[in-house]
Amino acid sequence: MSRSVRTHGSSGLDVLKTEDVTLPDTNPAASPPLGRRRDRKSRRDLLGKTPEDQEMTDVAAEANKALVLEAFDTLFNKRDYNAAEKLWSAEYIQHSAHIRPGRDGLFDLVKSMPTSLRYQPGLILAEGDYVIVHGRFSGSGRPAAWIAADVVRVRDGRLVEHWDVLQDEATEAESESGRPMFGDHFPA
Repeated sequence: MSRSVRTHGSSGLDVLKTEDVTLPDTNPAASPPLGRRRDRKSRRDLLGKTPEDQEMTDVAAEANKALVLEAFDTLFNKRDYNAAEKLWSAEYIQHSAHIRPGRDGLFDLVKSMPTSLRYQPGLILAEGDYVIVHGRFSGSGRPAAWIAADVVRVRDGRLVEHWDVLQDEATEAESESGRPMFGDHFPA
């Protein structure tokens, strides 16, 4: 088992260090001896979830990922604002510094951009009500595409809150790592 110790790093940030500590195995979720079955109550994992609970969580996460992909495609690629209104909450909370507040702020930004704007999703992860998608915004009229990590909170089948981290996409000549920031090749 591990024990956590909070220290302060040289950057002034809290750092959480983990030290190994050996404790006797008293985990009720540990595997039972062969030939014995756990009853429903004892089949819970460390988070208190049964396999059935986890399956439902996985289904919800997949539904949330599909919703975010549909919403982004509908707004950024298809520019179907009527359909997008059904996917973004009227009480949408925007945390991006470059976008005015609310759903209207986002929609107005997209309306102001060239019709060549495209969104391409990459890796997508979901946990509970949150979805993170790594993607590329291209054709915006900027010198370089934006590589984004968009964090979206979903509630009742709608996008209700958004944060992002944006970075200009590096060319091969600009990349210190020698690897593309998105996908498997550098931009042309």
